[in-house]
Amino acid sequence: MTTIEQKFAKNYKTVVDDVDKKLSLLLKNRKPKSIYEPCSYILEGKGKRLRPFLVLVSAKTVGGSFSKVYNAAIAVEILHSFTLVHDDIMDNSDKRRGRVTLHKKYDLNTAILVGDNLNALAYESLLKDCKKNVNEIVSTFTQCIVEVCEGQSLDKEFEMRNDVTLKEYKVMIYKKTAALSEMCCKIGGLIVSGNKKEIIALSNYGKNLGMAFQIQDDLLDIIADENELGKITGSDLVEGKKTYLFLRAMQKAKGADKDLLLKIIDNNGIERSEIENYKNLYIRLGVLQDAKKEIERYTKLALNSLSVLPNNEGQQLMNWLANVLINRNK
Repeated sequence: MTTIEQKFAKNYKTVVDDVDKKLSLLLKNRKPKSIYEPCSYILEGKGKRLRPFLVLVSAKTVGGSFSKVYNAAIAVEILHSFTLVHDDIMDNSDKRRGRVTLHKKYDLNTAILVGDNLNALAYESLLKDCKKNVNEIVSTFTQCIVEVCEGQSLDKEFEMRNDVTLKEYKVMIYKKTAALSEMCCKIGGLIVSGNKKEIIALSNYGKNLGMAFQIQDDLLDIIADENELGKITGSDLVEGKKTYLFLRAMQKAKGADKDLLLKIIDNNGIERSEIENYKNLYIRLGVLQDAKKEIERYTKLALNSLSVLPNNEGQQLMNWLANVLINRNK
């Protein structure tokens, strides 16, 4: 790691620590305890804090300062937490970020209410930084929530369908994942009054970074080290999820290979003992390499969008981040 890379990694860690601290204090002394204690529980779960970082560096790139957008950065993390609470309910998940999910720790009604409240708290935090371009900022934030909900709906719909296409999958991951990173970059620029050209470039960076991030998640599920990933590799196969890898394999497979893939749909997943066989099938069909190329393509699109932005530390941080994410192992 070069000196500049070490500096940027340190900057990122500082942001993560600051966001963690602000989130831990956000709801202190708010009542009733019955809602704010579980709200605090979900906000204190340790995550990458990638989305707040995108808000901050986007603002910095177009001439703003972190201090101008920190409330907005906190807002997007609160919003992200809201989506996770409701996702966990719909998926009936037991764990999130290494801890018991909210609806398991408390109860279903509490978790639903917490998710609703987090959505409102996200707006409360966002509005503190809205001095100019208020309508566009709030509209962008709101449209993102609509997109995320639509994406989650498509994801659940796909579980019931056996004819999902790769094109449909990309629409779904744009809405569920990439729209959020796109919004983070856009509002970061809008709050500090970036010009139209800069806002478009920031938005394109966030969108393409988000697409690469989700396909990378799909890939890591099958190739990552379990200890680093923090969950069993191949869990998407076990759960019968229609990921980039699965849908690309369906496009390419014939004969017995196609029959093996159709078994995943018919049985709503596979046994853990079968994971290695399907991983080998993916390798034989070349879908792991296809995924890597797609990740590289979206990352390149994200990086290319930076060329119209000022060549300053903010832009360099965005460049660094894209390269870090493409090489991540968890």
